[in-house]
Amino acid sequence: MASISVGDVLPDGELAWFDESNQLQMISVHWLAAGKKVVLFAVPGAFTPICSMIHLPGFIESAEELKSKGVDEILLISVNDPFVMKAWAMTILTMTYPENRHVKFLADGSGTYTRALGLELDLSDEGLGTRSRRFALLVDNLVVTVANIEEGGEFTISGAEEILKVL
Repeated sequence: MASISVGDVLPDGELAWFDESNQLQMISVHWLAAGKKVVLFAVPGAFTPICSMIHLPGFIESAEELKSKGVDEILLISVNDPFVMKAWAMTILTMTYPENRHVKFLADGSGTYTRALGLELDLSDEGLGTRSRRFALLVDNLVVTVANIEEGGEFTISGAEEILKVL
């Protein structure tokens, strides 16, 4: 399957998310993104160095600026179970970014949504199994307008600053 690209309609799918009341919810991507401008970005794994120290912090630190430029939702996806994503959010938020109100931590535990996007990455050699490629999509009313998709484990074009450049 070809990976998602500019002009494609974002596929629907369900992701797991702990809501503001700490209740586990299955949430539709279309419900989150329909009629909105969203940034959907993904990392290969929660708690991994680049993801935790650079990629995610860039979106948290740029959230207000992204919002001021018309972004309604900032959605983080990782092929991790929802409890890992909750622990990662709590760790990041309590230790470094307690002010985060904008980035939603969404779990794609089985990688089903990542496969629907055509963005899986085999990291079996590193002991991680099949994960997501690192990417950042800008989506306007379900249509992909920017698709910054990394090769391998690189981190060059999927950061918040690259999305800010096109807004």
